[in-house]
Amino acid sequence: MPILPQPPAGRCPHGRLLWASPALPGAVHDIRAARTHGIIETLTSVNLPCWADKAYRGPGGTLRVPYRGRSETLSAGQQAHNRSHAKIRALGEQAVATLKSWRLPRNLRCSTTRITDPVKAILTLHLSSAA
Repeated sequence: MPILPQPPAGRCPHGRLLWASPALPGAVHDIRAARTHGIIETLTSVNLPCWADKAYRGPGGTLRVPYRGRSETLSAGQQAHNRSHAKIRALGEQAVATLKSWRLPRNLRCSTTRITDPVKAILTLHLSSAA
C-alpha cells in the first residue's frame, strides 16, 4: 500500500492522490519501491510523518506503522493506536480506490515501464478538475 504523508495543518488531501512514482515490476515489494524512489529518505529529511501498513516494518525515519499482533493480544493503548492509525490510513485507501476506478489504466495493455506517463497525465487532469 502507498504511504500517506500527513499534510500541514489545514491542508488535508482528504484521500486524494498526490504523486505517482515511476512503475516498477509487479514483484517489487512496497518497501523496496519506497526505498528505490527515495520516499522514506525524502520524508525523513523534511521531518514529515507518514502512516504505512504493517508491511513497512523497520525502515525507520518518520514512517509510522501499526502494532502487529491479534487484537486480543494487544494492550488497550496499542489497540487505540491501531484504530487511530487505521482512520488516517483510510484516506490513503481512498486515493488508491480513485486510481483503481479510472478506466484507462485498467484497460491499458502495455508494459508497466510505459504506464507511468499516462498515469501522471491522468493524475494531473484529476487534480486540476478537483481544484
